[in-house]
Amino acid sequence: MKVALIGASGFVGKAILKELLQRGHQVTAIVRNAEKINAEKNLTVVSADVFNESELTNAITGNDAVISAYNAGWTNPNLYNEFLKGSQTIQAAVKKSGVKRLIVVGGAGSLFIAPNQQIVDTEGFPPEWKPGALAARDYLNIIKEETELDWTFLSPALEMHAGTSGTRTGRYRTGLENPVFDENKRSVISVEDTAVAIVDEVENPKHIQQRFTIAY
Repeated sequence: MKVALIGASGFVGKAILKELLQRGHQVTAIVRNAEKINAEKNLTVVSADVFNESELTNAITGNDAVISAYNAGWTNPNLYNEFLKGSQTIQAAVKKSGVKRLIVVGGAGSLFIAPNQQIVDTEGFPPEWKPGALAARDYLNIIKEETELDWTFLSPALEMHAGTSGTRTGRYRTGLENPVFDENKRSVISVEDTAVAIVDEVENPKHIQQRFTIAY
């Protein structure tokens, strides 16, 4: 497949890029700084501004699917507003491009830990994560109103690891609105297996116009 990946140089984006290329897909990596991505077979790197709808539309056109791993930056003082603006610009560009399939990587904060209580609203939720979690929750509510696109919103596990503690097993369990917990009452996934789940969803859509979550 031809897949456009927005945010390909980020934490999750890099793992998705690796997974897509390993499976033989043709990838257009859309990033702010093209020099952050090394040249590889089946890879085209495009530098585009996530707030520029026409640039994004041109980069996306001709693909079979778009994956947005866009992150406005956890230390960005304007994270909330920029995440919402960027995400909505991406959504508009996908619609204008004629591509129907959009997969968005969101956060776990909007998952429900109890009836009518989302994790981001619980006491003790880390304040440094709150702007990003609130932005992802509010964007989820926006994209839920989208009827033209075959969108999917992924909320990863509550804990996502990489490096020495992160491995690609190719295994994960799925849920919808509530976290998936293991026998130790933890919700954990590696960034590598997050990428596996995302590319699985590209290849074999199971959550059209739906949010889902993953964990071991």
